[in-house]
Amino acid sequence: MSGGFDSDARRWLVSGRVQGVGYRAFAARTARGLGLSGGASNLSDGRVLVVAEGPAHALDRLEAALWEGPRFARVQRVETSVATPDDVLGGFDAEFRHER
Repeated sequence: MSGGFDSDARRWLVSGRVQGVGYRAFAARTARGLGLSGGASNLSDGRVLVVAEGPAHALDRLEAALWEGPRFARVQRVETSVATPDDVLGGFDAEFRHER
């Protein structure tokens, strides 16, 4: 999806009980369903990083879903920022190769 003129990219840092509860898989499944590219990764500080690229309306829907999370997650905070094209991978992976 990279390179489309109506495409945006965003990063979210999600805090709370978001590791060990299927949060990355939830984020990946939701993003794929919205046609987004990107990835989700556990960070060493207990947060989850989600980066996605696609139409703004789909990114908005993903952000709303990130606040909900999977059944056993307890999301306390979702910090949003603009992502660069280098932050986004093709497809949608539940794990990055390294932290960004």
